[in-house]
Amino acid sequence: MPAARMVTLNNKTITIDDGMRARILDEMPEIRWIADAALRDGVTDAWAAAVASSSLSRIGDMKPSGNYDSRPLRSGSQADHIRSVTRMAVKIAEEFAQLFPGFTVDRDILIAGSLCHDIGKVWEFDPENVRRWKAAPRKVGVPSLRHPGYGIHICLTMGLPEAVAHMAAAHSGEGELLTRSLENTILHWADYTFWRVVEAGDLFADTDRWLEQPN
Repeated sequence: MPAARMVTLNNKTITIDDGMRARILDEMPEIRWIADAALRDGVTDAWAAAVASSSLSRIGDMKPSGNYDSRPLRSGSQADHIRSVTRMAVKIAEEFAQLFPGFTVDRDILIAGSLCHDIGKVWEFDPENVRRWKAAPRKVGVPSLRHPGYGIHICLTMGLPEAVAHMAAAHSGEGELLTRSLENTILHWADYTFWRVVEAGDLFADTDRWLEQPN
């Protein structure tokens, strides 16, 4: 593990230590799949800082849904979603590599970007933010920023590669306004596949009690 690192995110000064990193790795062990040590540490630190900058204590505290106002999973966590999407993205890339010898993908970027694609949800899914936005919808909007937008901020602030920030920024509908990278294209369809299969498999909860919390 690298030394403790001090960063500023969301106007908060955060000291990232080994305990914080260990908790992130416990929730998302696929981070260890990243071969490049600097990128692996960067993804770990980005998530540690993102969680610490919010009112959440862990990734799994976030509502397990695609958007803050959509139905959550019947079981499982937001970390489970991110892990599943990452694993599917890697499988897609491996399948193409086996079938087409000329197919090349940056495996580390694919994994890092997939693991960070929803990192901005610490903003969009923070209950304190949701209460504030709903109390005055026309002040800064509801939400003020969707998770792809805030994901860019986290990735670039934490020094992650542009290719990873692009995947956080454009994995969802925002990506229809630009040309996605190869790695982001794989991520995009893995992410959409996850939620479509959840819907078809009746894996969404029947009710959404998270949205019933007081403003």
